[in-house]
Amino acid sequence: MLAILLSALTVGATTVGGLVAVKSKDRFHLILGLAAGLLLGLVSFDLLPVVFAHSTVMVNGKIAAVSVAFLVGFLALHFLEESFAGHEPVDSDYEHDHSHYGNIAGGLGAVAMAVHVFLDGLALGVAFHVSNKLGLAIFFALLVHAFSDGLNTVAMLKKSGHLTKAAAYLLLVDAIARIGGATLGNSIHPSPAWLAIYLALFSGIIIYIATSHILPEAHSSHPSKVTILTTLIGVAIMFCVVTLL
Repeated sequence: MLAILLSALTVGATTVGGLVAVKSKDRFHLILGLAAGLLLGLVSFDLLPVVFAHSTVMVNGKIAAVSVAFLVGFLALHFLEESFAGHEPVDSDYEHDHSHYGNIAGGLGAVAMAVHVFLDGLALGVAFHVSNKLGLAIFFALLVHAFSDGLNTVAMLKKSGHLTKAAAYLLLVDAIARIGGATLGNSIHPSPAWLAIYLALFSGIIIYIATSHILPEAHSSHPSKVTILTTLIGVAIMFCVVTLL
């Protein structure tokens, strides 16, 4: 039940991200840089140690299945976006049409979004089977991700003139898919080995989001050392959280 409630809170994070984008459009590249650092730190210091600690399944007796799952997660999201939605970096001056999910008006874009967000919720539900600590760590990752989604989506919606209607549509899809994924993840009970494989898959997705979406967007129109610094601060924060708490 906790996973389901927390998944609903991520919808609010998307809304907050959108509001921040509206209020500080020339500053949110710094927030994106920080968000990328937080996600990279979370995967490196928290998720991957859990993944390899529970890794027992091998491919051809030589390669850990979690390594394959990590790569599959990264590439699957890339191919999904290229096939259904597409993506190009957004800039803070809204010079290009943009959405984190590509053409949100199209049915295929909505499908890509729903699958992506559903996997987020599924990871949250499954993580609580390992421990409350891991579940809360993934919840934190999803908050960061949802927040950046709000930032990016508003950039396109503001220019298109359909901010109110499209934002409501996106929030509805976000809520249904993420809560649905969390509900399914909460109801299944995978073995530790298969749980590690799924978390590795999710880690690949998170790394893709951080490196292929958030970081390029953070630097697209403001290539500055300050943005790099915020990314390093995000990594350092996660290091401190994991090692101290």
